[in-house]
Amino acid sequence: MKQVKAIAFLCLAVVALSACSEVEEQAAPQVRPALSVIAGPRASEPGSTFTGTVEAKLNVDIGFRLLGRVTARMVDVGDVVRAGEVLMTLDTTSLQLAVRQAEADLASANAKLDLAQVNASRQATLLRTQATTRERLEEAEQTAEAAEATVRQMEADLTKAREQTSYATVVAQTDGVVSAVSAEVGQVVAAGQSAVTIARLEALDAVIDVPDTLKALQLPDTEYEVTLLSNPQIKAQGRVREVAPEADGATRTRRTKLALSAPDKAFRLGSTVLARPIAAVATAIWLPETAMGADQSGAAFVWVIDPASGAVARRPVEAKKADGGGHDIVSGLQAGERVVSAGVNSLTENQIVSFTDEIAR
Repeated sequence: MKQVKAIAFLCLAVVALSACSEVEEQAAPQVRPALSVIAGPRASEPGSTFTGTVEAKLNVDIGFRLLGRVTARMVDVGDVVRAGEVLMTLDTTSLQLAVRQAEADLASANAKLDLAQVNASRQATLLRTQATTRERLEEAEQTAEAAEATVRQMEADLTKAREQTSYATVVAQTDGVVSAVSAEVGQVVAAGQSAVTIARLEALDAVIDVPDTLKALQLPDTEYEVTLLSNPQIKAQGRVREVAPEADGATRTRRTKLALSAPDKAFRLGSTVLARPIAAVATAIWLPETAMGADQSGAAFVWVIDPASGAVARRPVEAKKADGGGHDIVSGLQAGERVVSAGVNSLTENQIVSFTDEIAR
């Protein structure tokens, strides 16, 4: 009998211990690994640096106003020129012939005018003595008037021929530096074709390529510190003046021009520079697409992780689509809070997760 009681007691003890183990197993929270990010602005802080070159704000294309063959080129790329300086000339043989022909035509017209005027004067004298008729006088006067009109026409033709000859010489319209030469000696150029490009030096730009996703760094008047790569001690201030309307299809960057304020003379055309935004320009909190959840009504939420316990809490937020992907958080989240960045639809309130350090960018 005692043995039976002892066996029964042992069985009850085993059952009790098993029950306790099951309770402990059920009570132990399940920890799941989770990818996470620390809420903060995307890469648009002053640490961003862009390489670029110095270019003139204004470039003047100069060409010939008539068709011709280039006979002389007086400048090369990089030459400093002054307004009025001769840059290039065309063959003027045919133009000089046209001038001489116009001069001869004018001389002939003047001779005919002199003869017509003498004849008209003689007819007027004869009419006073009744030695001629009024009809002959009027005819002589009309001939003289026609000859005078011909002279005026020949004078205009000569002026035009001489003007055409002047078009065979290209002169600098402004002070600057020759940045391009588009015609060579012996080449036939068309009227209006650019022959020489002059960069005006009174206004310079630093030209950089900014990723299309960094819209804040492309806003008008955004300030940059521009450093000369060959001498980092030489710097200038620049402001966004112009941004390309479309991003480059290959690099997904936008050509951005920074107007330089009173740059040192060391900032020469073609110099390589480094441009860095002076102050942080993006303050919106950014999260990747995978960090965003939505309830049945479409309201956005995120899972915020308690750094001490690892428990997650569902947090409603107001968000909007960000340029380049992800979302900008308008309200509901503070910079520095840790947010689950993947698997948001499989979490429950107060679930414990394990996470690693990662910063949202």
